[in-house]
Amino acid sequence: MNIPLVAIIGRPNVGKSSLFNRFLQRRLAIVDDTPGVTRDRNYGLCDWAGREFYLVDTGGMIPGSKGAIEKMILAQAEIAIADSDLTVLVVDNQTGPDSTEQKIAKQLLKSGKNTIILANKIDDIISEHERFQFSRLGLGDPLAVSATAGLGIGEALDEIVGHLPQVGSMEQESDAIRIAIIGRPNVGKSSFINKLIGEERVIVSPIPGTTRDAVDTPFEFEGRKYILVDTAGLRKKAKVKDAIEYYTTLRTLRAIENCDIALILVDASEGLNVQDLKVIEDAANVRRGMVMAVNKWDLVEKDTHTADIFSSQIKEYARTLSYIPNIYISCLTGQRVVKVLPQIDKVYKSWNQEIPTSELNNFLEDIVEKSQPAAVKGKHMKLYYVTQTGVKPPTFLFFCNYPQLLQKNYIRYIENQLRDKYDFDGVPIRIRFKKR
Repeated sequence: MNIPLVAIIGRPNVGKSSLFNRFLQRRLAIVDDTPGVTRDRNYGLCDWAGREFYLVDTGGMIPGSKGAIEKMILAQAEIAIADSDLTVLVVDNQTGPDSTEQKIAKQLLKSGKNTIILANKIDDIISEHERFQFSRLGLGDPLAVSATAGLGIGEALDEIVGHLPQVGSMEQESDAIRIAIIGRPNVGKSSFINKLIGEERVIVSPIPGTTRDAVDTPFEFEGRKYILVDTAGLRKKAKVKDAIEYYTTLRTLRAIENCDIALILVDASEGLNVQDLKVIEDAANVRRGMVMAVNKWDLVEKDTHTADIFSSQIKEYARTLSYIPNIYISCLTGQRVVKVLPQIDKVYKSWNQEIPTSELNNFLEDIVEKSQPAAVKGKHMKLYYVTQTGVKPPTFLFFCNYPQLLQKNYIRYIENQLRDKYDFDGVPIRIRFKKR
């Protein structure tokens, strides 16, 4: 399911960035009394009361402004409103509503977006009653908060979570495998889709950043249904400066969360770099199945060991992610492009794989016999029982006597043995331990 998006908006200098930092409980946004400090967008994943949502900080809105920077900030905020599942309008309780807020409120009412108001800078009971002056904006009664003192933050988060879409209501089930095509800008994501489906369905350009949004392309091959999702190229967060690019980056991250398999495209002519690893980690963090397609293989001077060298480079730089299968393709010539699909099918099957409990416990007996867990602080570790508790990703619960003392290298040993035994290539595995 897509993680909901909550946009924090308002006129300049009402405390949006301060509230953003309070909600996330870490300092991500620059805070300053000077209006207009927030220009480059900030976003973060917020977790409250068991619900996750993306929180987006926006610059101060000044509807009707003629200034170039103000117009750019306004455009950013309007994109945030359009994309959001909930809009949080922050107002300054000390100054009261002004004409700018009336224009913003009118815009929100026209959009029909789900909106709540937070009256910020309320530090005492007397000023708290003044918040009701914002009720005339037509967006309901505001909640009282103080970003500086931390007052009302929990209540505000409760209200935000209460307005989020219900779990399961944001998408419809489909029997198609949903594949997000991800990677750095200009590695050939759109070209891959065009070559695979045999027609020009998405825009292809040598200029990095041509794809601005996640585009769904339904596709069928040998009786199997797929949805190919072309996404904007992911860059380092520090390099995401452009207003439009900022939000398309966020849309790409949401597309990864909403996919079954992430197909990671890498440029063979440039080799694997730090940003490729960041893209892989984005998919691994949400535990999606993964396949790596090394594109532009036709541009690489090859000998009998070239593919082995590239594979060893992956293992060297990302040992914890070396379980991802890779295939060498050329979107220009079509070399092995169609062979990506059987690999995706295989990973998808493993991502959904269920193993009987009796078989798992035979497996546990075998691996413990091969290698016993080391004693810790004079305590002998015993693994009693294992069962699978979920799929997408495969999740396993082990019962033992001292789960908190089990060493990381033995946990890696268990994971590696599971991969070898049950062919979990390309699939993140979740392993949990519980005291019997």
